[in-house]
Amino acid sequence: MLDHLIKGATVVDGTGAPSYAADVGIRDGRIAVIAEPGTVAEPARTAEDAEGLVLAPGFIDPHTHYDAQLFWDPYATPSMHHGVTTVVGGNCGFTLAPLNPGRPEDADYTRRMMSKVEGMSLVALEEGAPWNWHTFADYLGALDGRTAVNAGFMVGHCALRRHVMGPDAIGGQPTAGQLREMLRLFHEAMDAGAWGLSTTQSSSHSDGDGAPVASRHAGPDELLALSRVVADHEGTQLEAIVAGCLDQFSDAEIDLFVAMSVAAGRPLNWNVLTIDAAVPERVPRQLLASERARKEGGRIVALTMPILTPMNMSLDTFCALNLIPGWGDVLGLPVPERIARLRDPAVRDGMLRRAESKEAGVFRRLTDFARYVIGDTYSVENEGLTGRVVRDIAAERGQDPFTCLVEICAADDLRTVLWPMPTDNDPASWELRRETWEHEDVLLGGSDAGAHLDRMCGAPYTTRFLGDCLRGRKLVGLERAVKMLTDDPARLFGLRDRGRIAEGYHADLVLFDPERIDAGPATLVHDLPGDSPRLDSRALGVVSVRVNGVETLRDDALTGAVPGTVLRSGRDTETVSTR
Repeated sequence: MLDHLIKGATVVDGTGAPSYAADVGIRDGRIAVIAEPGTVAEPARTAEDAEGLVLAPGFIDPHTHYDAQLFWDPYATPSMHHGVTTVVGGNCGFTLAPLNPGRPEDADYTRRMMSKVEGMSLVALEEGAPWNWHTFADYLGALDGRTAVNAGFMVGHCALRRHVMGPDAIGGQPTAGQLREMLRLFHEAMDAGAWGLSTTQSSSHSDGDGAPVASRHAGPDELLALSRVVADHEGTQLEAIVAGCLDQFSDAEIDLFVAMSVAAGRPLNWNVLTIDAAVPERVPRQLLASERARKEGGRIVALTMPILTPMNMSLDTFCALNLIPGWGDVLGLPVPERIARLRDPAVRDGMLRRAESKEAGVFRRLTDFARYVIGDTYSVENEGLTGRVVRDIAAERGQDPFTCLVEICAADDLRTVLWPMPTDNDPASWELRRETWEHEDVLLGGSDAGAHLDRMCGAPYTTRFLGDCLRGRKLVGLERAVKMLTDDPARLFGLRDRGRIAEGYHADLVLFDPERIDAGPATLVHDLPGDSPRLDSRALGVVSVRVNGVETLRDDALTGAVPGTVLRSGRDTETVSTR
């Protein structure tokens, strides 16, 4: 007997093949039968009529930071609302394990680091996760049986370094014995099911004390030694971030990525390729790394987002503006001193010069302050400004846009919410995106879901992209769009029997209305532990989500079921070799 029968759906199977009408039967968590509508004779415990709806494989998000959130939110919201059934965590060099049992203070260090570098609520990290693990196996075991999504995790280089070197991980180099211990721990983690290594060398990543995170102090020899360990384990990967990911790689960064991938014999993915027709040289420069890797026996995959992710800013709290060279020195001051400095014309002029320099890289996109929209305000002086564009307010006041923005924020003690309008929303940039997506080493993803919670909301990229493909710009057809969200990431990570609708495959499925599929606007909610805030976005047109055959969402309401699997390398992934 079938557990469930979906009747008359338009099946888009993830392979890119033309869609077709079919009945799809599920048994024991897998797809048991796919047949012409009305021809399934086997009885089913439950059934539904899906005529007029699209049935697709569950979407796979290749770059998330749900490592902590899954403990208090097994549904990885809002990702599951948007059809995501599998998430990849442990990215950018940051994981919650391993933790050295001899140094209990390392847990506090890790929480503060994650709060600073990934924009997670410190209160939520402290109250929402049990922190009852030491080894990576302990961490995976703590999640077993309690998630509604499937989840796989890389091992963060920062955690390995901190475990072995303690505080010396910041600024120090490992001794030969310490490096051996780091490699042993890494082997142990992958034996337990970790997916491989994630690391960062990015200048934008600092810990809770403001120091460069541990992996930024690692030299090429250490990175290559860890990469070679990956080669010894089935179904493993590399993920890495360097400063050039934000704009354009240096020659040394390309050399490093290529060497790491070749040493591991595994793909290396990085986040995120920003596509902007105003900077036409960026895409070919970034993809040069992929071309070099192919020639030398490696593979480097760029993640890129198919939507423009809404992102808010504030001069009060840490945000992307702090990462503009020189701006952190001002925006990190106590609020009264910060306001005084921002009101100094010489300081503002210096900040603007730095913001427009080449070294600002991709953050130059954030410096057209005339295009900012004012969000929430908190003072009598700012009444009526919410929703207005800074350009218009500045014209009324006879001020330049940045001065106007500073004065608005100062009236709110810098708490004003700011929404920068994207500068790359032009037809030329969208055409460049469409062309770039055709590259064999470009993959959709990079949501950062689970991180930067009160500043951005990338999780809805799946539904917003599909809505755009069906009713908006129509840059790619539905079948290809679904493949880009399902089978393509499944094949990169070597997921066994996932990413497609095929008999025998795990029944990770999304049923949606093609006339309505989309994502709602990002809104601020207070639903994290400690009532901490985050941006949320509801899905439109998602009828049902199933994970391993069990329904987890129906008409945007969570069912309470937690059928997800902690995906372990080797058991749930197979090797995707570059050799």
